This record gives sequence, C-alpha cells and structure tokens, in this order.
Amino acid sequence: MLPKALKVGSKNKINKKYEKIIEIVKDYKDIKLNDKELLILKEIENGNNKKTDLLKINSSLNTLIKKEIVIVKEVEVYRYKNSSGTDRVHELNEEQKEAVKSITESSNNISLLYGVTGSGKTEVYLKLIENCLSMGKTAIVLVPEISLTPQMVNRFTARFENKIAVLHSALSDGEKYDEYRKIARGEVEIVIGARSAIFAPLKNIGIIVIDEEHSTTYKQENNPKYNTIDIAIKRSQTHNAKLVLGSATPSLETFARAYAKKINLVTLKNRANNKGLPKVEIIDMSKEKKEGHLSKRLVEEINDKLEKKEQIVLLLNRRGYASFITCSNCGYVSKCPNCDITLTYHKSSDMERCHYCGYAKKRDDICPECHENAIKNLGVGTEKVEEELEKTFPGARIIRMDFDTTSTKGAHEKIISAFRDHEYDILLGTQMIAKGLDFPNVTLVGVINADTSLMIPNFRCSEYTFDLLSQVSGRSGRGEKEGIVVIQTYNKDHYAIKLAKEQNYVEFFNEEMKIRRTMGYPPYTYLISIKVMSSDYNLASKESSFLAKKLKENIKSEVLGPSIGSNFKVKNIYKFGLIIKYTKDDTVYPYLEKCIEYYKSNSKVSIDIDFNPINI
Repeated sequence: MLPKALKVGSKNKINKKYEKIIEIVKDYKDIKLNDKELLILKEIENGNNKKTDLLKINSSLNTLIKKEIVIVKEVEVYRYKNSSGTDRVHELNEEQKEAVKSITESSNNISLLYGVTGSGKTEVYLKLIENCLSMGKTAIVLVPEISLTPQMVNRFTARFENKIAVLHSALSDGEKYDEYRKIARGEVEIVIGARSAIFAPLKNIGIIVIDEEHSTTYKQENNPKYNTIDIAIKRSQTHNAKLVLGSATPSLETFARAYAKKINLVTLKNRANNKGLPKVEIIDMSKEKKEGHLSKRLVEEINDKLEKKEQIVLLLNRRGYASFITCSNCGYVSKCPNCDITLTYHKSSDMERCHYCGYAKKRDDICPECHENAIKNLGVGTEKVEEELEKTFPGARIIRMDFDTTSTKGAHEKIISAFRDHEYDILLGTQMIAKGLDFPNVTLVGVINADTSLMIPNFRCSEYTFDLLSQVSGRSGRGEKEGIVVIQTYNKDHYAIKLAKEQNYVEFFNEEMKIRRTMGYPPYTYLISIKVMSSDYNLASKESSFLAKKLKENIKSEVLGPSIGSNFKVKNIYKFGLIIKYTKDDTVYPYLEKCIEYYKSNSKVSIDIDFNPINI
C-alpha cells in the first residue's frame, strides 16, 4: 500500500497535491442558458476543466454549480510536468540497424555501444526501448548530467508520450514523491534520470540504458557509496534484462571487458548525418601574446561564425572569475579557514567563495598579512572569460552555463532551450556542456584551456582529458554545416591531446593501457581508498600510520601511504589517505570489516572506505 504522505527528516512532510476540476453531470441541451454559461460549458468540453481557470473566464460557473449541471471534484495531480517533445522518428541507417540486431540477439545481456560523437546512439536506444515496450516490458534510461535530462525527456516524450517518469536531484521533494508513486503504481513504462534513477521501483524491466557510461558522475562518492553500473548489472541479471552502455569514449575498464569479449561490443563508426567529424586545430598557447585568454585563431573563427549567424560553444572547466587571490607584495594567498584550499573570486557578487564548504567573504584589496594594497586576481574562471568575450565581441549574445548560473530550479532547461532557439550566439560553460547536447547550428567549439584536467593528481587525468576534449569536440558540426574545433593548450605534444584531435579512441586506449599495466592501476588491479579523518591533525596523522602498519601486517596486497591529499582539510576535518591495490586477495575484505568495527567506537577518529574510487 502506498503512503498518503512522505516524511522527509523530522520536520518536513510531503502530501499529495490536489486541484479542483469541474465535471458536467447533466444534459444541458434542453435547458435555457445564457451565453456566458454556454461559454463555460464549451470550455469544459474542450478539456479546460480547472476550477481556477474557469472562474477567470466569468463567474457563471457558480450558477452552473447551483443548477447542478456541473459538479466540483477534487483530484490528485502530479507536480512534475514533462515538456512536450518535438523530435520526429528517424529511419535507422544500416549501422544503427546492425547495432539494434546485435544487442537484441546477443547471448550476452551486457553490450557496449561504442560510437563516434553524432553517430546516433540515442536513436538506437529509442528503437531498442520501443521493441522492449512492445513485449510488455519496462525501461530505465540514465544520463550523466541533470542538464541532459530535459533533452532526453523531450526526445522520449515525442516517441512515447506520457509513458515516462523522471527522477533526479533537481526535482523538489514533492515532485520526487509524485514521480516515485507514479512508477510504483505502474503508470509509466520508462524512467529517465541521473544515477539515482537506477533504483526506480519498476517491475518487469526489459532494458537498462546508461548513456555516456564513461562519466565519473555515475559513481556516488558520499554515503551510501555505489557505482551505478554495478547496480545496473545486478538489476539486469535479476530481471534478465539487456544492459546497454553507450559512449564515444568508453571507460578503459569497460572497453577492456569488451575487448576481452566479456561483454558484447557494438560499434558505430560513422556520424548519422553521413558527414565527417569536425576538423580539429591545436593552438600552442606558449607562442601566443599574453593579452587575454583567447588565441588569435579562436578569435578569427568566432568572428567568422558570428558573421554567418552560426553558433559557438566554448568550454572552460573552471567556474568563478579568478582561480585564486594573492598578494603581489608578500605572496599571501586567500584560503578558506575551514578547508585547505584557495578561495575562488566571483566578480558578480564581489565575493571570495570556497567551493567545498560554502564559506564566503567580501573581497578586500588590502592584504591581511603585509597590509599593502597589492591583492591581485590570478587564474581564470568562466566569469572572467565571459567579460573578455563581451569586450572582444560587443555585438554577440553570450550565455554562461556553470554551477552558479544553473543553481535555480529549471535553469539547465532554460539555458539549453534559449541557446537551441538561437536567442544566444555563444554558449560558455564548464564540463556540463561537453556531453550529449545536440545543437545543429553549432559549427565552432573552442576549448579555452585544455590542460586543466591534466593537472589533476589522479592516474586517470589523461583519460579525463581525452574524454572531455573528444566529447566537447563532438558538439560541433552535428547539423548540415561542417564544424571546426579549436583546442588551446600548453601541452600540444601530450598523447591525450594529440589523439583527441584525431578522435582516435582505440590508439588512446592502447597507449593508456601500457601505462596502467606498468604502474599496476585499473583495469589490471582493483583499488580501495581509505581516508583516516579527525579534527585533530596530529591524531589523524598518528592513526593513519598505525592503520597502514596494521594493514601491511594483516593483508597480502600492496598498501600505499599514508599521504595527504590535494584537499587535505575540508570543513575543519583533516584527512590522510591510504590505497590498497589488489587482484585476488581473500584477506582484504575480512580485515577491513574488523577495521570498520574498531573505528565505530572511536569518537575522535573515523575512517571512510571507498571501493574502486574515482577520485584518489
């Protein structure tokens, strides 16, 4: 039995939403009525039956109620409204037909759909789901970013109308409650959403689709920790359902499994519009004059596209105005008092903000250390680039898409819709614009600083860089017009950047696998990350060394650390890290269970364990 209301926490209570509608209950053809009364009745017959709307037309509704020609009924309504889709059914090309056939007929229920950007993977998903629904089964479709959900919902609504429920974190508690009950009642056949939608209470699942399966957002890093793909594999096994993992740049772990024929590999080699991939140019920024953040070549291309009334997407994977604030006199750097990271300056609010704990303070030109008027903004963020674009291209209509501009409800959809409708010429954003978005009039993609992800202290940094550059490059030339991509970098000879230019995933896979094999990293090993945490620095340090010693004594696998991470202090908690590398070791799990029990009773030190972590 479904609950009438859902309690969230100790204070909030979510109730069902009701609205009053009007229903005609008496044949009025032989009753003498005035024009206003007849107008109300015609509105009801045409589907406009909300009491509030009818009362706005005229007050004759109350007369009709008194005459018992109509009655007022209270009905439950769902809060979330799917936008109407405008997509049309596309005839599958031969490659797409072969992909559908291979996935459908494969004895292996897990398939990797590896296709270049713009190859029409979504159309393959739609056909597979259409076949699934025709057999009376249901489907789950996952996307990596909330920003992609409206676009996917629009395409599915056009094909499957009101058979869809949506689940993601941007919905209100009331909307989530409604969507969940809609699914549990069996009123829908398809659930679309971000990673948590994998837990949707659908019955008789026939297919699960994970689009952009390489995305790190499918791993939940706060408790309860889980990898969405692992949950999807388990659910597909339980329902004997097909699981389709789609990507133009699959994770190395997934492609290695496909390469070893542990899962079914399906390839789309060509773009669906029969056009080639966009031309990619790499600009060596070390040879550019330091006058701004846009190379001469990128400025030329932006001007060209603006003259042609075509659109531009620019990627900078860093929000804010400046990466950090420093004193040019004494070298002081403005840091968060709660976290061991620099504060980011946001010019729009004239505030310095911590992107971890939310601490904020007003910017001050006077250095608190040497008391000189020498505070400077260093680094670059989306706000600063937006300001530079406005000065360089005064007539251009520019919209920014990052965490700051999409924090309000519905902001993702509004920005994407406005850009698609060509209300703006240039879309500037962080990595949320790199994946999945389809704008037919975009003929230029520019990457402001391709090196950002190469600087991450993570063995996956080359993979992240290749994925990001390949994915964002794929936003160009998706329509009838040819596209171009301009990548600005200080590391033009790095293999991740060179191979992203060529869109050569297989060569990148081979190159990266050599390094992973040599270093003993996934997919050749499994990793376990252990964080030792305390508000006392010395205690955290001492306890992490003690735990490392005990692990080395009691398990067979390699133990690395302890070490301090790049985000050593967050919210006044100090963190030391340990890494366990293992392949087959029956001593690891039992001893970690003992560790968990041991630290449960420790009020001053805690540990956090993450299997197969994304961030180390």
